[in-house]
Amino acid sequence: MTFYGVIFYVLGIIILAATALAITRRNPMHAVIYLIVSFFGLAPLFYLLGAPLLALLEIIIYAGAIMVLFIFIVMMLKIDVTPVSAGQWLKQWFPALSLSAISGLTMVFLIWQGPAPQTLLPLAQASPREFGLFVYRRYWFAVEIASFLLLVALAGAFYLGRKDTNPEEKP
Repeated sequence: MTFYGVIFYVLGIIILAATALAITRRNPMHAVIYLIVSFFGLAPLFYLLGAPLLALLEIIIYAGAIMVLFIFIVMMLKIDVTPVSAGQWLKQWFPALSLSAISGLTMVFLIWQGPAPQTLLPLAQASPREFGLFVYRRYWFAVEIASFLLLVALAGAFYLGRKDTNPEEKP
């Protein structure tokens, strides 16, 4: 097994562990943090497989924008937070910090090494322009449906998050 194969399996274990921790946490904020760790582990995996654009999009869109939206939703839920002692803090955050550190070091190593000449899979590289033209020419209808669904979700979130100005007029 090559060194890049070992990195592939280490990243796979990180992603599976972080996702399992996200699913099993009772505190929604901890679940969101573990999901962010899972997305940050997925980015170097995409980079390793020869898709640097997808790795960048994974960090910008999923780990950035969508997770910020999830954090805002969790903050709107008004969950009671109990104070945590120093020993409990380390116990709660150690898995997230360790998985993040391993994933971050792997990403730094992969970027430092550059594309491997002896990778197992051939690199399928395309410029962002080629990728955009392919998606919008071939899958334009699916893109339009996804954008419409996002618009409906935005309207629903606005409706659910608004405050009533006249509470007396409720049916």
